[in-house]
Amino acid sequence: MTIEATTLTTPVGELSLLARDDVLVAAGFGSIEEIASRIGGEPVVRRPDLGRLSAGVAAYFAGDVTALDDLPVEQPGGPFFHAAWKVMREIPAGETITYAELAARAGSPRAVRAAGGACARNLIAPIVPCHRVVRSGDNAQLGGYYYGLPAKQWLLAHERRAIGSG
Repeated sequence: MTIEATTLTTPVGELSLLARDDVLVAAGFGSIEEIASRIGGEPVVRRPDLGRLSAGVAAYFAGDVTALDDLPVEQPGGPFFHAAWKVMREIPAGETITYAELAARAGSPRAVRAAGGACARNLIAPIVPCHRVVRSGDNAQLGGYYYGLPAKQWLLAHERRAIGSG
């Protein structure tokens, strides 16, 4: 099968979107080649636009922080990862939960490390918003983010500004 790909310019940097049959299979801040390397060797065809997928992402960066909620996604992983990715998509824009909360909501309260693994293996950022998961503790530190903490900070601040809570 062929993957269609495009790159959008965002305030965080170039965001590449990769889709198969109008379903996002990868997205991330980097070149199409970098993001495609994370999903295997399927042929990639560049397109200037991916229709509703591009439009939804553009709307998110323009301030409609709910525009990503209904974009279709698909990525490989076991049952816990799929449950964790589903939970991530249910976290309201601008809000955060801890890795421990993610594990509990995904059905395995003791699987905090696996929750971190689900964030690390998420191939469809920021559409599957792993940036909304933070460390536990009194000061709820941001934790890691594959594309760097400045990107995670920007995404959370953007969402909070858009919903009027920051």
